[in-house]
Amino acid sequence: MYGIERTSPYLPLNEVEACIPDAQRVNEALVNLIQKNKKYDIEFEVHRKIDGKVILIRSVAELVFDNECPVKVLGVIHDITEQRKIEDRLKQSQKMESIGTLAGGIAHDFNNILFPITGHAELLLEDIPQDSPFRDSINQIYTSAMRAGELVKQILTFSRQDTNGLEVMKMQPIIKEALKFIRSTIPTTIEIKQNINPDCGVVKADPTKIHQIIMNLATNSYHAMEDTGGTLTVSLRKIKLGQLDLIGHDMKSGDYICLTVADTGVGMDKVLIDKIFDPFFTTKKKDKGTGMGLSVVHGIVKNMNGVIKVYSEPGQGTEFHVYLPMEKSSSEKQVTNLKMEIQGGTEHILLTDDEESILIMIKKMLERLGYKVTSYTNSIEALDSFRVAPEKFDMVITDMQMPNMTGDKFAAELIKIRPDIPILLCTGFSETMSEEKAISLGINGFLLKPMIMKDLSQKIREVLDKKK
Repeated sequence: MYGIERTSPYLPLNEVEACIPDAQRVNEALVNLIQKNKKYDIEFEVHRKIDGKVILIRSVAELVFDNECPVKVLGVIHDITEQRKIEDRLKQSQKMESIGTLAGGIAHDFNNILFPITGHAELLLEDIPQDSPFRDSINQIYTSAMRAGELVKQILTFSRQDTNGLEVMKMQPIIKEALKFIRSTIPTTIEIKQNINPDCGVVKADPTKIHQIIMNLATNSYHAMEDTGGTLTVSLRKIKLGQLDLIGHDMKSGDYICLTVADTGVGMDKVLIDKIFDPFFTTKKKDKGTGMGLSVVHGIVKNMNGVIKVYSEPGQGTEFHVYLPMEKSSSEKQVTNLKMEIQGGTEHILLTDDEESILIMIKKMLERLGYKVTSYTNSIEALDSFRVAPEKFDMVITDMQMPNMTGDKFAAELIKIRPDIPILLCTGFSETMSEEKAISLGINGFLLKPMIMKDLSQKIREVLDKKK
């Protein structure tokens, strides 16, 4: 265990002490055990002489007495290196889970404040003349609010609440596209090397999120080499992980696709490594980033049932390894993005949201689009109204997070009364709801707040036209 060659039944004490950097503390604990019968249960590092490996040892011992006199010391030592690594990974996972839940809750509250700002600014921009002296100020308000909305989306991605858009896909085209863009934006003092295996299978992922992973990791590497120059290396390969190879406590053995982004930059010590995935933590200058990039990557990877690991030492560069489970099916879906103009309608919509400012905002948007709207801040009252005249309404739009009755339960009651009623569920944050789950419950559409009028109009028409 100590990496010392035996020449007798006993290990030379001086050689054992030479392997233990903290030998003085260990010796003091032994002296206290022998002289004062104090508890001896200690952990210490051992630098193995034979191979240079550093392991963590736990040593437990006690005195053995004969007629109340200590006659010997009886003890055991354990190599707890792997156990401690597993414990550290579990603690980190629990920490990220807690931060994610907190961040998601904050994002929900922030969305409720943000939505009326973006909505009213959007309506004002439609109403005032192009030459109005107020137009520029309103446009600045709208632009700033939209930027804040993008930050909220990043927080929600970190907190693993965005589960839309997962599909079976190849990563290679997206990686190459992202690297082309990166090459055009970073200085030539940084060389980009690629080692992309063209036949390493497919993953279940969101193409835009894969692009975001590459951009965020590459940007992080760029900042690490900004002053000195260096090499950015991106590789993609297939690996098989057995039970003993797993690097995450919730990983399963099997085939994985490993994306590696490595740089020759300044590197990091263990203190920094332990913090880099925390939201808003950054070592960059004030105008160089928000500190959300790596925490967003962590959330995206976790959402895809993957794991991200980082290896770094000061002055030795940094490597990020993203492990995503490989899908057995090789079929790939083709995504078509259709550009649509704002479309209105004349249907009667039942609208519920417990936040009055949001309710007023959405109602104004809907009425601007031509719809007739009956609105409630209480889902119980809305359900009573629907129960009296279910055929009066052509569609229901409801918030998810509401007191008395959440949006999914409200939808379930509506479907009991009228199974064919089109329902659109809106949410700024939900730990329990995703688009996939909403559809499985019979809900016809799912929309994240804050939304602009164009997105709202398109989703309404999409839901209503499917029902026709």
